[in-house]
Amino acid sequence: MKIFTFDTTLRDGTQGESVSFSADDKLVIAQKLDELGIDYIEGGWPGSNPKDKEFFLRAASLELKHARLTAFGSTRFAKNPVYEDRNVLALVEAGTPAVAIFGKTWDLHVKRALGITEEENLKLISETVKYLKDHGKEVIYDAEHFFDGYFANADYALQTLDAAKNAGADVLCLCDTNGGTLTGRLVEAFAEVRKRFDGILGIHAHNDSGVAVANTIAAVEAGATHVQGCMNGYGERCGNANLATVIANLELKLGHATIGLEKLASLSSACRFIAEIANLPLHNDQPFVGKSAFAHKGGVHVSAVLKDSSTYEHVSPEAVGNRQRVLVSDLSGRGNVVYKLKQHGLADRLSEDSRRELLERIKQMEFEGYELEAAEGTFELLVREALHPGLQFFAVDSYEVSTRTSGAGPSRTTATVTLRAQDGVHSATADGHGPFNALHLCLRKCLSKLYPQIADVRLMDYKVRVLDSHQGTAAKVRVLIEWSDHRKNWTTAGVSDNVIEASWTALVDAIRLELMRLTEQDQSIGKAVEDYCWGV
Repeated sequence: MKIFTFDTTLRDGTQGESVSFSADDKLVIAQKLDELGIDYIEGGWPGSNPKDKEFFLRAASLELKHARLTAFGSTRFAKNPVYEDRNVLALVEAGTPAVAIFGKTWDLHVKRALGITEEENLKLISETVKYLKDHGKEVIYDAEHFFDGYFANADYALQTLDAAKNAGADVLCLCDTNGGTLTGRLVEAFAEVRKRFDGILGIHAHNDSGVAVANTIAAVEAGATHVQGCMNGYGERCGNANLATVIANLELKLGHATIGLEKLASLSSACRFIAEIANLPLHNDQPFVGKSAFAHKGGVHVSAVLKDSSTYEHVSPEAVGNRQRVLVSDLSGRGNVVYKLKQHGLADRLSEDSRRELLERIKQMEFEGYELEAAEGTFELLVREALHPGLQFFAVDSYEVSTRTSGAGPSRTTATVTLRAQDGVHSATADGHGPFNALHLCLRKCLSKLYPQIADVRLMDYKVRVLDSHQGTAAKVRVLIEWSDHRKNWTTAGVSDNVIEASWTALVDAIRLELMRLTEQDQSIGKAVEDYCWGV
């Protein structure tokens, strides 16, 4: 069965905390949603703010190949004739083929929020829908607070749907606006509406009770053929139903047609794209599309997945454009390491003893506080060291760093590093913007003549996490540093109760890794750790 998808990321999604899109952002997201095969894209409320008005003006230049752009608004104000209501006129002027309007369903809102009679509210609904239909619009009527209204006064809630339907509404969408309706109750109400109304019924669920996706799918099973939601679950308070999760479940679990199986393979990339535009991380544990959705860590799990992926994967990751990942940590069995090495033809290059030593070293480092899932560079270094145990480019003899302040003036940091390389002892002193920068400058000075290629290595990000906060200022910390050599990015880690020592470890490991890569241009080693690098 065809289930129509209605995306409100650009409207309801922007009401979520920390979500903000410029008009330019909204245009590129709309294009991406169209490419994904979404049926309706709700662009915003043109009568409420200049940004949304600008979006609709500029959206006229979008060459959407599938989606119907939709403007959002409310029924007319009680004091205004519909043909003079600025909000309704803005919906017409937005120039979209479809409009979505919300009206009051709950008698409590009619009396308290609007301060009008129930009969007057029915006129607001019917007159607004009819006016928009007379202007050639497809009208999606959002019955706001429908389920709260239904269980408070079922007769009146159904009358509001009658008013919209009789005026010509193309879709009646039942909204769980407060997100407080549990699935059983929602199905009970939805089934009653399905008995009374033919045509297209929709569902708009919020996630305040953690069941928005479940409610949406249950509504489809009860007769809904129009589903609304936001990509990545964005939205006010706890968010809207995650439309990506809804789509994947409807296609793969229930056999319905939404965007189609071919487009479904682009779902993960679309979610990552929108998260990047929103400048928000895509949650690793997001169903179907998250980085951890098909990640396996426990040794027993990995052993089974190596034999048959369906043992611990409910769908094929490729179906939604995701991929299987095997993590290496203190929970790893030999299967995890063997998987990573065998996957890229490296297993035969390590003896059984070497593989065992590598695994034990990984477990010990995780015990000490390293997080190799987030530090793929450190893991790659371990693999390369296991493959080439005698390869050492330099050894650090000593390093020291000091910071001095004088009154209210700026601090001054000086570092000194001494190390041994194949051509002798090297020592350097440098001033820097803090201890880490000074140490970094010293290390480069010591190695630049012998290994000029390290000039390409640049710091991209630096994170510090306290591991045992009960120790207070004596706590152990984990430092994660992201690097780039303009070809790829990688992350190395250091752990210590001294943040400078942890940072130094991550720095030295990053340089050692780059030198190992330059010495042995072995693509199979890089591929063996690509699962760590892969993400948004």
